[in-house]
Order: sequence, then structure tokens, then C-alpha cells
Amino acid sequence: MSPQQSTATRLHVVTGKGGTGKTTVAAALALALAAEGRRVLLVEVEGRQGIAQLFEAEALPYEERKIAVAPGGGEVYALAIDPEQALLDYLDMFYKLGRAGRALKKLGAIDFATTVAPGLRDVLLTGKACEAVRRKDKAGWRTYDAVVMDAPPTGRITRFLNVNDEVAGLARIGPIYNQAQAVMRVMKSQETAVHLVTLLEEMPVQETVDGVAELRAAGLPVGGVVINMVRPVVLDSDAVGAVANGRRTAVAKALSQAGLGGARRGGLAERLVDPLLAQAYEHAERVALERREREELSALGLPTYELELLSDGIDLGGLYRLAEIMRKQGVGIA
Repeated sequence: MSPQQSTATRLHVVTGKGGTGKTTVAAALALALAAEGRRVLLVEVEGRQGIAQLFEAEALPYEERKIAVAPGGGEVYALAIDPEQALLDYLDMFYKLGRAGRALKKLGAIDFATTVAPGLRDVLLTGKACEAVRRKDKAGWRTYDAVVMDAPPTGRITRFLNVNDEVAGLARIGPIYNQAQAVMRVMKSQETAVHLVTLLEEMPVQETVDGVAELRAAGLPVGGVVINMVRPVVLDSDAVGAVANGRRTAVAKALSQAGLGGARRGGLAERLVDPLLAQAYEHAERVALERREREELSALGLPTYELELLSDGIDLGGLYRLAEIMRKQGVGIA
């Protein structure tokens, strides 16, 4: 069985605006945390089977299944939480319904309950993840050194994580109250960190800023900001400045000096100037925009990490590559 994790954070909640790659980041984080012999559980709560696709595996059942081996022999297990099965677990755990709970499912009562009471679904999802965080074997060892949750998008994350506070306020006594309180003790403790994934674009950055404000207002612990799919800067600051100032003659001269023909009118260098300047202007605008977005993220006062854009897309090899970058940057460790 794996040893106790040395770092304080044990539940890593990964959120982000749709399209920012939060599922990829969650999977890479799980691999990074599992390095050097640690055991990590990667939890999916949205039912999209995104984790299985990333690891090129079959659809995940409602059970904890080993899905990858990390560098150094660590193991990543994955779980796709099914609200109906989680409710059956809950009924069996607190009310000892056993077969009666299965009968309720056959009658459609379980599906009815999770549909009519939307908050109940989130209670079950968060509760299952927190149970994995707290779980120990008979010898007192933690089952997992860390749990990584691929959580709902930023716009819904605060309500999702804080739903047990609402439930605890409604049920003042009994198993439901006790369960909700236990979950919130984990969610609002130093054991938990909510990481936000973003791109260097206006809408994702604004949603990240708003999400951090909401999480802080709710008393939920914010971890770090992961800037995903960072594109390389191919022009240095001087070149960007030259483009921004419209120094056409200087660009033509540089092309000529690079051996692309004379800068005289009609020469090769001259003909290349306008299309190259158009591309350079676009690049300069993007660099300026990304600089402003970085400054806005920096103002949050949170640890910030960057993951490069993989031009070939994300396959299993790319996932391991991102995990190594995250491990070197210390994502989830600090």
C-alpha cells in the first residue's frame, strides 16, 4: 500500500471554461502526482467518459480501475461516478437498505430522486470523491495519496462544491446532515485545492477571474491557475515593436540581408514584405493580448503554471509529456 502523501493537498479539483482542456489537465495532473510510486485516483463527475478517451481505454465503469502507470512506478486509478450508483451506496451506508435500495432502482425511484432534486446529484458526486480522500485500510494507511477531480466548468464550480453547505442548512440533524458536514470539512480544508484552467484569451481569463472571486467568497480553497495551450512567441520584443511601428523599410532590408533578393521595388524581398507584415501584425496583436491577459491573471496572486500547445494534438504520449511539465513546475505540490 502506498505511503502517506507528504504534501498537505490531497483533493485536487480541476475546473475551467469549456474548451480550455480541463479534462486533459486533470489527467496530466494525476499522472504528475502519481510519480515516484504514489497512488492517485482520477475522478470524473460529468459522465462524458473523457478520461477513458485520453488514456485510450474502454468506457469506465462505476468502479475504481487502474488506468495508467506513472514514471517511477506510481499508479493512476480512474472512476466515473454514476449518481444512481452513488445514491445506492449512500442508502446502503447510512440506512442499510441493501437489496431494498436495488428494488428502488428497479422502480425508478433512484432516477426520480436525482432528477427532481438537482442538488442531490452534486451531493452524491462530491461525497463519493471525499470518501476516497478519507478512505484508509485496516492498517490505517490512506488508500490514495491524492484524488484529482475533473470537475464541472468554472461557471458552475462554486455551487457544485458548496452544495453540501446548503444541504447541511436544510437537514439540521441525522445522517444526511452528518454526511454533508463531513464533505464540507474536506472541501474547505487545506487538504483541498481548486485549480482553474484557462487560455490566454479574454473570455476564459475573465471567467477565471470571476471564478476565483466566487470561490474565495464561498470560503473554498483556491490552488493555482494553469494556462493551457500556450503558443510559442516567434518574434522577440524588438521585432514586435518594429512591426507595431510599421517599419516596412527595415523589414525589407532584413529580408534582403537574409539573401532573399534585393529590396528594390519588384524584388523578391519587396514582394514578401506585405504578406509577412500581415502575419507579423497578427502575431504582434496576439502577443500584446496575451501579455495583458497574463497581467490580469498575475493580479490574482495565485501560483501560475503554463502548458505548451501540442501541435500534434493530445495522444497518450502527449499526456505524459504534459504530466512531466506539470511535475517540473510543481503543479499541485506547492
